[in-house]
Amino acid sequence: MRLAATLLLLLMAGIFTAATFYRHLHPALPWVQAFAEAAMVGGLADWFAVTALFRHPLGLPIPHTAIIPANKDRIGDSLATFLRENFLTAAVVARRLEGVDMAAAAGRWLAAERPPTSGRKRGFGPLVARLIEALDQKAVGDLVRTTASDRLRSMALSPVVADAIDTTLDKGRHEPLIDAALDWGLRTLDDQESTIRGMVAERTTWLLRIINVDDRVSSSLLSGLRRLLWEMGHEPDHPLRRRIADSLRTYAFDLRHFPETQEKVEGFKDDLIANPALGKWLEGLWDSARAAMINALNNPGTAGSGRLGETMRALGARLESDAPLRAAINLHLRRAAVGLVHDYGDEIVRLVSDTIRGWDARTVTEKLETAVGRDLQFIRINGTVIGGLVGLAIHAVTMAAAR
Repeated sequence: MRLAATLLLLLMAGIFTAATFYRHLHPALPWVQAFAEAAMVGGLADWFAVTALFRHPLGLPIPHTAIIPANKDRIGDSLATFLRENFLTAAVVARRLEGVDMAAAAGRWLAAERPPTSGRKRGFGPLVARLIEALDQKAVGDLVRTTASDRLRSMALSPVVADAIDTTLDKGRHEPLIDAALDWGLRTLDDQESTIRGMVAERTTWLLRIINVDDRVSSSLLSGLRRLLWEMGHEPDHPLRRRIADSLRTYAFDLRHFPETQEKVEGFKDDLIANPALGKWLEGLWDSARAAMINALNNPGTAGSGRLGETMRALGARLESDAPLRAAINLHLRRAAVGLVHDYGDEIVRLVSDTIRGWDARTVTEKLETAVGRDLQFIRINGTVIGGLVGLAIHAVTMAAAR
């Protein structure tokens, strides 16, 4: 379009020159001369205005030209401020996302059937898979193991265990565990009855064994234990069951407030982290995740097959059918987006401003001229045409006044 605008300006110059020399040959040529003259003026004026935005016209340092290069830092700051005030505010983001059902969109995507792809692998996925395969697997595995171990080591385990115990007690989840332990105790008494009787007999003198005291003691002991375990299993409010719950509650309290109790748990955690088996398990997690990622990236269609595909479709169906769940997920996603904007909005704005400041004047000029240059050349063309029409109007007024 720049060439077209320039050729149109040159055409007007040629027409003006020809009409000036031959205006006496025909009454219409003065009108043509007036049109071409005004069109040249309009075209030159708009050429100057458009050029002055990006550079000095003809290389001359005329004041108030090369406006964009001279003010690129101010333009960057203004653009960053505009983004911050109109897009990166918590209120704007919350309002934009309020009507967006992100959970439903995720549900539809998860529930959609994905037929296996055939033919040549396409897209960005295989490239990412090649990059993952090219990584130093030993170095990455060591990094995963070290990072996970450091995170586990820095995490205080005692409060986590205490919270787990309190949650278990509050929701009554310890009751099935107690019942299972009582059932195991009753089975063990039955299985080990002969052993218990033998142990009692060994600790009874020969005189008492003659009168079967050991047998009666064994029977009484076994009977009492069976009765106690049976009562505990069938009486939810049995005192010993309450004692177990109270002891667990006390242990949770000690985990929060007594360093000596905390040290025991943290020592167990440190021993677990130092165990080579845990390191191998963490490395195995990375190997499995790496293989799954490479397979999914190379074969996008297989992501929807097998147990993983069934799980994805089940989750998608649940999201599509469960409106309260979708509402809860959307609420959390909106809060997360608002939180990101609140926490990192200023950094994003600063990134935009600093990026533009880091560009040289030529880069800024080229980017903006590429983006809007075509429209600016239309301004030159319009200025040429409109200038010519104005020239005709002025010529007509002049002719009318001369009569």
